[in-house]
Amino acid sequence: MHFHIMTLFPEMVLDGLHTSIIGRAEEKGYISIEAVNIRDYTLDRHKKVDDYTYGGGAGMLMQAQPVYDCWKALDEKITRRKKNEDSRKTRVIYVTPQGEVFNQNKAAELSGEEDLIFLCGHYEGIDERVLEEIVTDSISIGDYVLTGGELAAMVMIDAISRLVPGVLNNGESAQTESHADGLLEYPQYSRPEVWHERKVPEVLLSGHHANIAKWRLEQSLERTRQRRPDLYEAYITAHPPQPLKNRRK
Repeated sequence: MHFHIMTLFPEMVLDGLHTSIIGRAEEKGYISIEAVNIRDYTLDRHKKVDDYTYGGGAGMLMQAQPVYDCWKALDEKITRRKKNEDSRKTRVIYVTPQGEVFNQNKAAELSGEEDLIFLCGHYEGIDERVLEEIVTDSISIGDYVLTGGELAAMVMIDAISRLVPGVLNNGESAQTESHADGLLEYPQYSRPEVWHERKVPEVLLSGHHANIAKWRLEQSLERTRQRRPDLYEAYITAHPPQPLKNRRK
């Protein structure tokens, strides 16, 4: 899978993503990450990419031309690599607090793409005309405002990458983590069996896989009920308790 980030701060993005699991996944060829500097495509000799907004108001706005030309160069590069084998338009994700809120389901959906382009804004945002021209998805990581889109793009790329086959050594990890099935993950324990007078639950030492699975589901349900009642209600609605069948006398 190929990630392309349009940004004013490529070093910030690459330094954050070229580490740990994501960095090793790139070294092994499961994913690729490139950050393209939007300033390289400005026509201004001072590398300026922003200007005042029409109608007045505080702050500066990123101009349409350098953003469009940066996207166009990326799109042409991706098209050449695909050799017209896939005529679908590469999805362009504009990272903005005005977008759809990112979640695990969206990460799973996006992990099926071969290429993703992330557009990171700054200042007061980006000229609306270029957004209308190139953006396919507007996505937010939460109802708050950051100084730029780079951190949010890194969060999404990390979450999406974990779902790409081969990135995690143990493919089961992604299936059992929080939000994978609509519930928060159950508590986990490692050695020693007793730490600070706290003992690992007996069921986890029993070796009885059915009982362990039952315990983990119960713990996930209770943890979700306590910490995320909204997720709990959604899960219970989608998975109503099955009534017990009447036994014959």
